[in-house]
Amino acid sequence: MPATATKLKLKPLADKVVIEIDPEAEQSSGGIFIPDTAREKPQRGTVIAVGPGKTLDSGTREAMTVKPGDKVLFPKYGGTDLKHEGVEYKIVAERDILGVIE
Repeated sequence: MPATATKLKLKPLADKVVIEIDPEAEQSSGGIFIPDTAREKPQRGTVIAVGPGKTLDSGTREAMTVKPGDKVLFPKYGGTDLKHEGVEYKIVAERDILGVIE
């Protein structure tokens, strides 16, 4: 179950998005336990908060295309990692999100 932005108390600015990273499987489909050092970095998560949008040169704000609750894909090594109360989050710019999972 995704955390809420009020629990984390983090409001992203401009075109930034806060994503709660989906937990990784600790065990392979064959039953073998995977050590932390051998696990793939997760690339999926749930958007929990979005900023108001990027300010354009004209002074207007560009609307955000993702919203809280969206399941998204993001790059392995992009953004900023954050851990709060045992839950892992990533803060990325909206342009760095690879896609929304439907």
